Amino acid sequence: MPATFAWLGGCGVSNTVIAEVDEAGPVAFTTGDAATADVSTGLIDYCPTNNCPPGWTTCPNSRFPCDVNLENNLDNCGACGHACPTATGWEAYSCIGAACVVNCATGANAKLDCDGLADNGCETSGSSNENCGACGNKCPDPANPCIYYIDTREMKCGCPVGKQWCTSRCLSKDADDHCGACNNKCNPNGDGGTLPPNRYYGCKNEQCGALKCKTGFDNCDGLEDNGCETSLTTNTDCGACGNACPTGQACRVDPDKTVRCMCPPGQTFCGTGHQLAGLDEGACVDVATNQDHCGACFASCLATDNGDNSAAVCKHGTCVSECHAGLADCNNSALDGCEVNLNSDPRNCGSCGSACDAVAGQACVGGRCVVEPCDADAGGGTAR
Repeated sequence: MPATFAWLGGCGVSNTVIAEVDEAGPVAFTTGDAATADVSTGLIDYCPTNNCPPGWTTCPNSRFPCDVNLENNLDNCGACGHACPTATGWEAYSCIGAACVVNCATGANAKLDCDGLADNGCETSGSSNENCGACGNKCPDPANPCIYYIDTREMKCGCPVGKQWCTSRCLSKDADDHCGACNNKCNPNGDGGTLPPNRYYGCKNEQCGALKCKTGFDNCDGLEDNGCETSLTTNTDCGACGNACPTGQACRVDPDKTVRCMCPPGQTFCGTGHQLAGLDEGACVDVATNQDHCGACFASCLATDNGDNSAAVCKHGTCVSECHAGLADCNNSALDGCEVNLNSDPRNCGSCGSACDAVAGQACVGGRCVVEPCDADAGGGTAR
């Protein structure tokens, strides 16, 4: 009769079955020390076991029984000792369904896995005209080569609508230095006549000669004689005409170089020490939760990170150490950090001190003690 396995959380009861029920009868969930069930009721008595559920096994370097999941373990993918290739700058590997799967990095000059072989990784350039962003995606027009789109972080054939390929970049066709064509620079002085304040001649509709406002200014009153009379770097006109900053906020420059009112309630302005157009440059952060600005600007929690088993996080403005999922500090010692794996340690299965049946050698899988139907002659409560 094929074995049916269930998980029990410590000494508790679980309704999670991780294998199909055999034809002997329906599954019933009992405590590990329960007496043999009355067969006439159709219930099945479960006993602690050191047998591994399907997909799990004990490898030579295992610390505990059944602590390796062959379905997703990078070092034991599909079989003990079968490790997936080491990750590089272009690819990473994962174990999915007991098979090594390659995951190619995205972005400029990224590579692709076009032959479907995990062993040689991402072997094909994804920035070529033959494979632009995807295997077999060709760019046949030399005027529209394979280009990296910074905004969307993807490779595509040719520039977006309204832009042209100049100096290895996609630039607006209304750019003052590339007006309608690459390197076609507009004369900011026009014909040499007197210009209104904060005005210059630039490109519009791919033609030079359009009267424009200098960066940081606008014609808010609509009058041409006084030019672009309004500075857009003030608390009354921050980034746009009439955009007044609320009380407690000021006109500043954010990390994206955008002029806006900063910062909203609950956030603190952390400046870089630089200025743009006379405005302080920086970011709005919540110092109660921000890992890089915990409790104060530039007070980083990264210096207190404890390595692989735990991570430093910011809570209520204080850096604290938290165990990674599935790990715990059961001895309350900072010397060994999060020393217990709650998913596989039968002495601490699911939580500190929650022990499986040590006499029966009961395994802990996924934070639950494993049981299976008792043998008819086992007397109940024993592993088979």
